[in-house]
Amino acid sequence: MNAPAEFADELELGHAIARAILAGFDHHYRVFREASRAAQAHFEAGDIHAQQTLVRERIAFYDLRVQECVQQLKQSFNAESLPDSVWQRVKQQYIGLLVNHQQMELAETFFNSVCCRILHRTYFHNDFIFYRPAVSTEYIEADGPAFRTYYPNEAGLAATIRAILADFGFRLPFAHLERDVRQIMCALRRHLGKAPKAKFNSYIQVLASPFYRNKAAYLLGQANYGRKKIPFALPICRREDGHLYVDAALFRGEQIRHLFSLSRAYFLVDMAAPSAYVQFLHDMLPNKPRAELYMMLGLGKQGKTMFYRELFHHLRHSSDQFVFAPGTKGMVMSVFTLPSFPYVFKVIKDVFAPPKEVDHATVRAKYLLVKQHDRVGRMADSLEFSNVALPKARFAPEVLAELRELAPTAIEEEGDEVVIRHLFIECRMKPLNLYIQHREGAAVEAVIRDYGNALRELAIANIFPGDMLFKNFGVTHAGRVVFYDYDEIEYMTDCDFRRIPPPPSPEFELSGDTWFSGNKNEVYPEEFGNFLLTRADVRAAFERYHADLLTPQFWQGCKARIKAGQIEDFFPYPEALRFRPPRRA
Repeated sequence: MNAPAEFADELELGHAIARAILAGFDHHYRVFREASRAAQAHFEAGDIHAQQTLVRERIAFYDLRVQECVQQLKQSFNAESLPDSVWQRVKQQYIGLLVNHQQMELAETFFNSVCCRILHRTYFHNDFIFYRPAVSTEYIEADGPAFRTYYPNEAGLAATIRAILADFGFRLPFAHLERDVRQIMCALRRHLGKAPKAKFNSYIQVLASPFYRNKAAYLLGQANYGRKKIPFALPICRREDGHLYVDAALFRGEQIRHLFSLSRAYFLVDMAAPSAYVQFLHDMLPNKPRAELYMMLGLGKQGKTMFYRELFHHLRHSSDQFVFAPGTKGMVMSVFTLPSFPYVFKVIKDVFAPPKEVDHATVRAKYLLVKQHDRVGRMADSLEFSNVALPKARFAPEVLAELRELAPTAIEEEGDEVVIRHLFIECRMKPLNLYIQHREGAAVEAVIRDYGNALRELAIANIFPGDMLFKNFGVTHAGRVVFYDYDEIEYMTDCDFRRIPPPPSPEFELSGDTWFSGNKNEVYPEEFGNFLLTRADVRAAFERYHADLLTPQFWQGCKARIKAGQIEDFFPYPEALRFRPPRRA
């Protein structure tokens, strides 16, 4: 089809379409930043419900803006009928528009999203989309600096810490600022094992915007003392009387990495140039993939784009095959992994074996629920992809055979590729049932204690796992127990936790038959031990720390507090690190 008549040639048309796509992205990022700026007001008002709603609603922003842009292109340019030569012009013109753009990498990804909604997937190659970034994000000049620099040699360390806390412009006062400063300095001294001594080239850099999540605002930075770099995070909380206090000081890299775990909710951060924030964070946490950092900043699509590039870079430089992931086979998902790549790939089966009573839409809705919910460090986030083409030769024969048999509508074989129409990807963990299989003693006690903590924390976050078997939980590299099988999860408030009624006659109890209903969403916690705690040492460890989880009272109490609007405190760092200031003056 020819170009619309109002455009002189394909160059002019390509430029007009490129401008329209970039305008769509700019609108998206303005809305994104407005949401991020609103976080400070919610934090200072102590409105945790509004903060959580903001995080949940922001997840949908990207797809809404992409769809709006697609509709505009279809209506204004008849985009679905344009020849290939026009789309090549569009990309060329778009690259020129990105020069000096402050979110250029995000704008490239937005371009890809729009084009992939219009073009057939056979066009998803470098001639039409940004398979690789075309513009460098290094040294972007934003409206203001991404971080501030302080020089403790000039004013002294205590005065520098005081200035850092004051420079964020919180409208609420600190309850005991001098005590907070002293406690930060004491924590630093404990971390170093001695009092810090300034070097000639000492300086401290702090990211210019706070990172908001749940009830806290985090100040993130890095101190440079000679050749030694010390990353730090200062969580700031609000007391009930409206005063602020520093809750802890984190200096160890693994503690700060936990803040950015994909098993936690996303941060709200106001960033003019996100690439500068990601570069700063990556310098602080060099083992944290940039893709995960983008995701934790609420820029999920950019994180997925970078993950996708990393996956195919890895495939080009490796030769191992996709094999079944370790663990018990599930009834809902086919799960496979690449041993050299630390993730699992999950495909929804076409038919679920009894007693599963779900469908594709229900499973996808459960995973979306998890993405939108506060995961409190106990539920793995999933990356969701469509139409992923993987090399057929990299699949072990038994994996490909299972996909053909149990998920035929989920895959399409095209030449030497297997196109998976819908795919979930998660960080790989050691299944809890396999973790304890060959362990005993203190190792079993520690992980079972954390398993109970996971159930407890999920419950007070309004999540009931449904299927609580050990095979549905994993153990991370840090030894933390995380839930990852979501097809049976429910909100606590939708469940009815009951005590097992007495049998109508002794014969029922002796027969082993169930005499109580077990209707949907009825839960009998007294039963948990029968199918979870079959090993004597596992039962002893669980009952030592979590006997109350085997009673309906615990679950009923959690449900009642949630329905009353109470939101418990969750701290993504050890309780021992908290300064514990008084909550009231």
